[in-house]
Amino acid sequence: MSVQDLSGRRIIVTGGASGMGEGLVRAFPALGARVVSLDLVEESGRAIAEEAGASFHQVDVSDQASVDHAIDTAVTTLGGLDVLIHAAGIAPFAPSESTPLDLWNTVMAINATGTMLTNQAAFRHLKADGGAILNFASAAGLDGLPRKAAYSASKGAVLAWTRTVAAEWGQHGITVNAIAPAIWTPMYDKTRSEMSEEQLVQHDAVMAQRIPIGGQLGDIAKDFVPVMAFYSSEGAGFVTGQTISIDGGTLKVR
Repeated sequence: MSVQDLSGRRIIVTGGASGMGEGLVRAFPALGARVVSLDLVEESGRAIAEEAGASFHQVDVSDQASVDHAIDTAVTTLGGLDVLIHAAGIAPFAPSESTPLDLWNTVMAINATGTMLTNQAAFRHLKADGGAILNFASAAGLDGLPRKAAYSASKGAVLAWTRTVAAEWGQHGITVNAIAPAIWTPMYDKTRSEMSEEQLVQHDAVMAQRIPIGGQLGDIAKDFVPVMAFYSSEGAGFVTGQTISIDGGTLKVR
């Protein structure tokens, strides 16, 4: 496996206490990056960061004061900022016709508003010398996802936000791209656990057809980290406003 050298890169990762965010927090220090992990869950988030040689600060991405404080503190810890990877998010189930308003508002606050707040906070530190922002979106934001209407809508907002600020912030040397991953994580394990045996069989059959490479979701270390390392490097500085699908060929973005 070949991965990008990230020596000297100063990187903030939100959602670093689990899933793909955790994978990046664990992998990037070994590639030479200085990393600060941000997450609402403090105990596991701090333990993961310490094991990886990274730092940790707690944050509620839906709260502006919390985001501003966490990003500012992280930048102080790093001595500057080159990359924000905004991976924090939730993906609860609910039928479209009976999605509770409080669930809708919570998903939007964390996934959509959280993207805006973290990006704005990072912008203030990146605008002088440039850098990169990588926002986690989803194929659900383009294609929709049954029983996850609120999640799909929130990720659609992330895609639209990302394209817009990429156009606005390019003048400052800031690239902004969306990541649409199809990677096996604990969140996906939870999704599978909520399916009946029959639904799970049907789901796996669909996945085998939809994903040309491997027929199932990808692996964090093998399939995800190397791509994210490249887009976190200086070599990706001429790519912006794109939806980067790390999904074995599932999503064909036009």
